[in-house]
Amino acid sequence: MVSPSEAIARRAKLAFDAASQRLPSGSRGDAVRNNALLKIKTHLEANKAEIQSANEKDMALAKELVAQGKLSSSLVSRLDLFSKPGKWQGMLDGLEDVARLPSPLDECTFAKRLAEPSGSSGALDLYRITCPIGVLLCIFEARPEVIVNIAALAIKSGNAAILKGGKESVNTAAVMARVLADALASTEIPRDFIQTVETREDVAGLLQQDKYVDLVIPRGSNALVRSIQQQATMAVMGHADGLCCAYVHDDAPLEGTLGSVLESKTDYPAACNSLETLLLHEVHLEGPMWLALSASLIRAGVTLHCDARSLDALSLNQALDRSKLVAATDDDFDTEYLDLHLAVKTVTSLDEAITHINTHGSHHTDAIFTKALAEQTQQEQEHESAAGTFVRSVSSANVYVNASTRFADGFRYGFGTEVGISTGKTHARGPVGLEGLVIYKYVIRGQGNGPQRSADFTASGRQWSHADVEKRYPQL
Repeated sequence: MVSPSEAIARRAKLAFDAASQRLPSGSRGDAVRNNALLKIKTHLEANKAEIQSANEKDMALAKELVAQGKLSSSLVSRLDLFSKPGKWQGMLDGLEDVARLPSPLDECTFAKRLAEPSGSSGALDLYRITCPIGVLLCIFEARPEVIVNIAALAIKSGNAAILKGGKESVNTAAVMARVLADALASTEIPRDFIQTVETREDVAGLLQQDKYVDLVIPRGSNALVRSIQQQATMAVMGHADGLCCAYVHDDAPLEGTLGSVLESKTDYPAACNSLETLLLHEVHLEGPMWLALSASLIRAGVTLHCDARSLDALSLNQALDRSKLVAATDDDFDTEYLDLHLAVKTVTSLDEAITHINTHGSHHTDAIFTKALAEQTQQEQEHESAAGTFVRSVSSANVYVNASTRFADGFRYGFGTEVGISTGKTHARGPVGLEGLVIYKYVIRGQGNGPQRSADFTASGRQWSHADVEKRYPQL
């Protein structure tokens, strides 16, 4: 007997296969997919009132759980689709942004002539062509707009997707899923190309459907991602932690560093690209940098978990709210707060900062603040700068010089949107947009009327050419 999970996965695979056969390659197929994205936007706009009402129900239930200590305030922040300025419109605009992007499909990334014509056998050419991965299972917590973000990227990249949001957003997700299905029903893309599921039991079953599901992409807490990684029988792409670090080098400028660090921590503390650990070069303990940073962060409501040296440097500053200064423990430097808390550690060198990040960070997004490159002397330019050493040495998916960690985002990278951020070291890394959702296939095109046999290639027979040819989709 077919289980509910297997039935869902099978429908997704059938929808993927049908779309692959039905839609032409190249620009004509991309036009069909773009039309579907614009149809979704139109349907969402038409159903805004119903979606907002559902989101308000989810928010009310979530706030009750927060009051009972059963849900974190950071999850509630992610759940709210309408209060943060531009969030709803940004989701809608993201559909058009994705539609405008170049198609990632049917691109030739490698082309070789394996052999020249020989007798009745014509030339033998090899092409590497980008293609969809297949069926994606995307699991995320709370954020209902992720349904639309992932659906857009999946459709544009030719992948079918099964989406599972957090139970906190069940009402919003149900309405949006229906709207998406209705929109697809008016296009050439099968209605089951994008599906949603609601229960943990559905997910547990789907994680065993490697016959139909090709890739799992989890977005959420460390516990969620670790659990998915342990249960899945297919590949998993994503990140478990967003423990982002920033190092303030000895020559960092005050103004640029202050503004960037402050945004990294306070703009959206619940985000995975928010700053969690500040590494401060010891020279700043006696200058204006640490005084300005600590004062600004505390005014913004941040509690600073300081090591002994950075805490002692503030001991005489009575203007600071002392309740926002606490002594750090070892655990603080391995903690993803997702809240207005920041661990602070004093380091004596660039190398010490790099070692700390590679040891305690999560390889998500890390930054260095240092002298602007344009201000370097000729002598300094002849040697590798601190920024150069940092970028080369820090083993993270996103490594920044003099920039807020909040730039780690698919929209801000120009990807239109993202399915998540990957800290892995295969296939896709950093914000995963369209390019991260395609793989490739090798296509050999034999010309002429004669046979093309590998056994004919011998020392005295047909010879390999391996000459470069034009990288283009082969004429078939």
